[in-house]
Amino acid sequence: MTLATFPAPSVSSFPTAEVEKCLRDELIEAVKSEAAVKGDALPPTPAAIATTKFQIDSLVVVSLLTAVESVVGCNLPDTVVRAGGFTSVEQALEQLVPRIEKHWAKINGVKT
Repeated sequence: MTLATFPAPSVSSFPTAEVEKCLRDELIEAVKSEAAVKGDALPPTPAAIATTKFQIDSLVVVSLLTAVESVVGCNLPDTVVRAGGFTSVEQALEQLVPRIEKHWAKINGVKT
């Protein structure tokens, strides 16, 4: 597996809002796709989908990490995603963003 290379970070603070937006968008699209395959109905708005109970497999979330890597400027290990999956987009965000930030801080030598 080839790892992407990223330029040195140009910011000294974690881009929380950008990471949350990127993850939220990717997770909502994943939920929509899975719901379409299963024939499950979802609420009409992204905000409502984000709070709807819907099982999101941890392997699906791992596959979405590449989208976030360009935002944080570093490779993200699979270990930022806890095994067992998530029950909603919001739950995934609550657990993923701090873990991604912790990894970003470690890579960039930033104390949290």
